[in-house]
Amino acid sequence: MDSLSRLRARMSQDGIEAIMVSDPVNVGWLTGFTGTFGRAIVTGNAAVFVTDSRYTIQAGEEISNMPVVSFASPVDGDEFVAKKAQELGVKSLGFEAASTTYLTWEKSIPKFSGVQLIPINDILSDIRMVKSDDEITKIRAACGIADAAFEHITRMIQPGVTEMDVCLDLEFFMRRQGAEVAFPSIVVSGNRSARPHGKPSEKKLEVGDFVTMDFGARVDGYNSDMTRTVVVGAATDRHHEVYNAVLEAQLGALGAIRAGALAKDVDTLAREILGKYDLAKYFGHGLGHGLGRVVHDGGRLSPSSPNVIEVGQIWTIEPGVYIEGFGGVRIEDDVLITETGIEILTHSPKEMMILPKA
Repeated sequence: MDSLSRLRARMSQDGIEAIMVSDPVNVGWLTGFTGTFGRAIVTGNAAVFVTDSRYTIQAGEEISNMPVVSFASPVDGDEFVAKKAQELGVKSLGFEAASTTYLTWEKSIPKFSGVQLIPINDILSDIRMVKSDDEITKIRAACGIADAAFEHITRMIQPGVTEMDVCLDLEFFMRRQGAEVAFPSIVVSGNRSARPHGKPSEKKLEVGDFVTMDFGARVDGYNSDMTRTVVVGAATDRHHEVYNAVLEAQLGALGAIRAGALAKDVDTLAREILGKYDLAKYFGHGLGHGLGRVVHDGGRLSPSSPNVIEVGQIWTIEPGVYIEGFGGVRIEDDVLITETGIEILTHSPKEMMILPKA
C-alpha cells in the first residue's frame, strides 16, 4: 500500500473528511517533495498539492501521486489553499496541530471562510512508524555508509588527535559517499564522554580515554543512527567492567525486541542488566527511538512508552552508562522488526576496541 492509500485508510478509520498535510517531514513522506513549502490537501477520493512559484518546476518533477498547483505574489497563500480545498468540496479540514503554531492557526481562520479548520493528532507519525520496502532499502543504505564511516575513522583514533578532527573526518567521509549528515555528529572523549549529547571540542585524545562517537548518514531523506565507543591506547579493569555491562544490556535488549513486545519492557530489561553491576543509576535516557525520515522518529523505548513493537518498524537500541569524572559508554544499533525476529542493520564491531591497534 502506498503512502497516500495508507493515509486515506487511517482517515477513514478516524472519521477525518479531509486533511491538510503541511509538516515538511510528512509532506516529503506523502509526496516525495523536498522543497521547504508545500501543502497537500487529501480527501477520501481526491488530492491536490499546493506550493508557491519557487517550486513549481521542482514539485512537478518530484510529485506523481497528486496534481500540483502553485501561486505567486501577490496572491495570499492561505487564501489560495482555502480555495483549492473548497474546489474539492471540503467543508471540514483537519490540520496538523503538532506542527502548527497557535498564531498560524489564528491568522488562517478568517482566510478559510466556509471551511472549518479542525486540529488533529499527529497521525502521520504513527503511520510512518511502519516502513515500506523502499524506505527500508534507503535506511539500509544509510546504515551501510555509517558502518563504512566507522571502519574509516578507527584509523584516526590515536593520542593527540582532537575530537573535532574525528568529527569532521567522519562527516566528510559520509558526504564523500554521496550521503548527507543525518545530525551533528557527537564525538566526546575522556571525562567528556560522560556527556550523552556532548559537542566535539578541541580536546585531544589521550591514552585511557573512552571515545564515544554517535553519527549517522542520510540517504534519499532516510537516516541511520549509530554509536560506538572505543578506548585509546590502554584499558583498565574499570573500562572493561563498564563497557561489557553496556554491551550485555544492548545484546539483551536486541534479544528481547520482537513484534508484540512492549517497548517499556525492552527498556526495563536493559536497566535490569545494568542494575546487576550497580550501573543502572548512570543510565538516564531511554533505550531507543523510532528511526526513519527523522532521526528521532515516532515511538520511544522508555519506561513510560505506550508503544507496542510491530513488524516493519525500525528502532535504535542504545543503552549507555555515563559516570561523571570517569567517562561514558554507549553502544547503538539500528534494528528492523521482521516477521521472524529482527534484522540488525548496522554491522560495525561491538567488542571493545583499543586503538590504535598494536
